[in-house]
Amino acid sequence: MKIVSNFIIYVLVFVFLHACSPSGILATGGGSAMVIAEGDRSMGSVIDDATIKVNITAKFINSQDNLFVDLSTTVLNGRVLVTGLVDNQEIRIDAIRKVWEVEGVQEVINEIQIGNRATLKEYANDLWINTQAKALAAKTVGLRVVAYNFETIQGKVYIAGITSRPKQLEDLIEAVKTIKGVKEIVNYVIIKEG
Repeated sequence: MKIVSNFIIYVLVFVFLHACSPSGILATGGGSAMVIAEGDRSMGSVIDDATIKVNITAKFINSQDNLFVDLSTTVLNGRVLVTGLVDNQEIRIDAIRKVWEVEGVQEVINEIQIGNRATLKEYANDLWINTQAKALAAKTVGLRVVAYNFETIQGKVYIAGITSRPKQLEDLIEAVKTIKGVKEIVNYVIIKEG
């Protein structure tokens, strides 16, 4: 009975996180819920991270600089990875300041790029790379793919998550390197001793 009730709680948290993600993108919300499936975090830390993500999203929505549309966040154990593309350094600094204002944030990893997507083709290419990364990850690591979150900005693939299987992570990175158009892979996966 306890297993069933825990499963129901996990599903509800996953749905909540998906609903709170910008543009309803499962990968962004899944970045926070993903570790439940792996069992590497407590329910309390998942809820804390969801609260941090919701508060950051609120700050981005209220911003004058379109931060909600231009940036994505992944929150794991109070650690916030911020990715995206903004027009100038002032906007980049302001976005990171807003993230630090949120209670519970312990670390901010600033991977915001300055520039613009020159063409729709460039945006589509990033989307294609991200989709391929998720598909290859599923093929490489199976259901444990939910332990990883992917963001692609101008051909640069950011991988975040928590795992207790370093070999699996190495295999995943090698698979992502084979995707046409990938210029660089930035690994922010936390390896837990287990």
